[in-house]
Amino acid sequence: MSKTCVLILENLRSVENTGSIFRTAEGLGVSKIILVGTTPAPMDRFGRKRSDFAKVSLGAEDIVEWEWIAPENFQFLISNLQKDGFKIISLELDPKAKNLRSYEANKLERFALVVGNEVDGVSKEILEVSDEIVEIPMQGKKESLNVSVSTGIALFMLN
Repeated sequence: MSKTCVLILENLRSVENTGSIFRTAEGLGVSKIILVGTTPAPMDRFGRKRSDFAKVSLGAEDIVEWEWIAPENFQFLISNLQKDGFKIISLELDPKAKNLRSYEANKLERFALVVGNEVDGVSKEILEVSDEIVEIPMQGKKESLNVSVSTGIALFMLN
């Protein structure tokens, strides 16, 4: 049985990071990407393809299903995913976070991975309703990685 993964990008700021995440997500079998708030979309507000996005995603936006939602609908989305049997996993530095390296991902069948922007991370409201919070253990002096790199690592480990 293959896993079903939805990827949720909360208020990312960089077109390059978002495009890179699309490319990685497609390669790792994500079924849908949900863009929340300020996260750049593959299309501009006039419905035209963004060349800056496509340059990084290499067309992944045409392969992976995606949608944008307003921040005020985010909690409703999470609730609906949970009702549909998805485990909500947030990737965040948090006292309650579990080490991603030792997380038992083999038990996951349907999950949604939530990642936030590099300044604020995943919002506290979403962390509170997440089923799990995971973090990537760091060995150097930096406490975190670039969001596109972190997302790729987490998707690989959870799939």
